[in-house]
Amino acid sequence: MKALKTTLAVLLFLCLLKMPYGYYQLIRFISLIGFLVLSYNAKQKNQNIAAIIYLSLALLFQPIFKIALGRELWNLVDLIVAVYLLVSMFWTSKDDSDRGH
Repeated sequence: MKALKTTLAVLLFLCLLKMPYGYYQLIRFISLIGFLVLSYNAKQKNQNIAAIIYLSLALLFQPIFKIALGRELWNLVDLIVAVYLLVSMFWTSKDDSDRGH
């Protein structure tokens, strides 16, 4: 899953650059599939919060019913999600159990 998260993060960072509109449409499809895979994988590992987060991101990025946030807000979303993906690679389920202490 690290390769998928890294790939999605890089693609989202590239969204911060001025790209052709077709690139952003492609990213919506890739993100939808990628976040659905991540959600399924998290659910299989009983990481319910992560599964919900990834499912929510899949819905946010899905290309069918586009959510119009404006370029600046989408850039912020892309940045936050890309950083989240990179940081999440270092989280383990052991870390999750230690957070409450």
